[in-house]
Amino acid sequence: MNKHVRNAIPQRAAQSGFTLIELIVVIVILGILAATALPKFSDLSGDARVASLSAAGGAVKSAMAISHGEALMKGQASSATYSTTMEGTAVSMAFGYPDATSIAAAAGLSSQDYVATVGPVATATATTPVLTATQVAIQPAQSPKAGCAVIYNVATSATVPATVSTSTVTAANCK
Repeated sequence: MNKHVRNAIPQRAAQSGFTLIELIVVIVILGILAATALPKFSDLSGDARVASLSAAGGAVKSAMAISHGEALMKGQASSATYSTTMEGTAVSMAFGYPDATSIAAAAGLSSQDYVATVGPVATATATTPVLTATQVAIQPAQSPKAGCAVIYNVATSATVPATVSTSTVTAANCK
């Protein structure tokens, strides 16, 4: 008889799945996480410009080194002006380095991707920095910003080499 009594009381089935309240709590938590993380990842354009200009700065430095090596080899490192050909492109040189008009071409920077502004520029605008007569600003072609540029300083004599400055290429300047 004891067996009958035990079988007569229905046993409760084990709960499976989540309750509606648990699902709502999880959705609310995910919404809060998304709301705090989304602004950080939504505007990566400044970081993209920084990466692009850092690569352009590296290309300019490489072009400087290659062209100066060639000028030393040809005995033209102290010549104020001469021309050479790099990768099938004519490059005007000044004291063993590419001059202001040729640095973008020597570095292989496409005019579709980068704008090279040759100085002098006396007054800065929203898109162009102040430049001396011996400087070139290399900026992204799309949405250039005055404070976001690689600056190429042309060699002014056989003892003053060309230099590159990437100090303004920061995420804050390039947003």
